[in-house]
Amino acid sequence: MAARRAVDQELTRERILDAARELFVTHGYRNVSMRQIARELGYSHGSIYYHFENKAELFYALLSEGFALLSQRFHEIMRCEERTPKVKLEDILLGFIEFGLTHQSHYEIMFLIKDEEVRSCLRQEPNESYEQFAGAVYTLSGEKADISRIWSVFLSLHGFVSHYYKTEQTFSDVESAAKAHVRFLLGILQ
Repeated sequence: MAARRAVDQELTRERILDAARELFVTHGYRNVSMRQIARELGYSHGSIYYHFENKAELFYALLSEGFALLSQRFHEIMRCEERTPKVKLEDILLGFIEFGLTHQSHYEIMFLIKDEEVRSCLRQEPNESYEQFAGAVYTLSGEKADISRIWSVFLSLHGFVSHYYKTEQTFSDVESAAKAHVRFLLGILQ
């Protein structure tokens, strides 16, 4: 029985990331230390350093994880052969909103935490994610949408997510509003 308990309590990279994500979202990047993360997990701070060299590396791992999830969602939509380009375009826009409201902690880490120290962690993921989004929208719109319209649509989607972010409402609570917003945005891309 004791061996099983030890395995359940093993300090994994995933457990560290989950605890750190919640602490960063609750207290902000600057107000969280590696010691706090370790304390939250019931470990010494040295055990955290076994997995991550420093707080910036840990934060970067969180960013990468979030952008990988969003990228995976975009890929799934684009690979769906049964859907027309118009339906895929609608799915991409709605998928962004759904991602933001379903994975709020990830979304905050990716787009909403603003800290000078964090900017150094922002490497290429945000640009690559936007380029993937913009490329999909451009292709699916039949190459009708120009860069400024795509950027406006992206900002509008971000605004929608930011508006409903951290409310008591889930994506399913606002799904009809999200669909109406997406239909409006599709008109901009035509």
